[in-house]
Amino acid sequence: MKFACPLNDILPGTGVCALIEGRQIALFRPSEAAEVFAIDNRDPFFAANVLSRGIVGEHEGELWVASPLKKQHFRLSDGHCLENAAMSIAAYAVEVRDQQVWVVV
Repeated sequence: MKFACPLNDILPGTGVCALIEGRQIALFRPSEAAEVFAIDNRDPFFAANVLSRGIVGEHEGELWVASPLKKQHFRLSDGHCLENAAMSIAAYAVEVRDQQVWVVV
């Protein structure tokens, strides 16, 4: 488990990018709660590290991020792509302890 950032570095309803062991990982905090999700930051459709800048939303009870490029949706819990399962991305376990975000990579 690796330290990513203080919880307060992620504004509710947004994402940030953390460099952990040489990987860009997108961290999302969908609400005021101390709940954070982590997925690869790389959009597999365009090979661009942009997902942390995407729009967080909900679809059928699942939290998603829409890529800022062509708006493909990736589920925050497991990285599954709504539009094309073959292009899904890695998701990482996250733990928030003492207002700090830790990611399993």
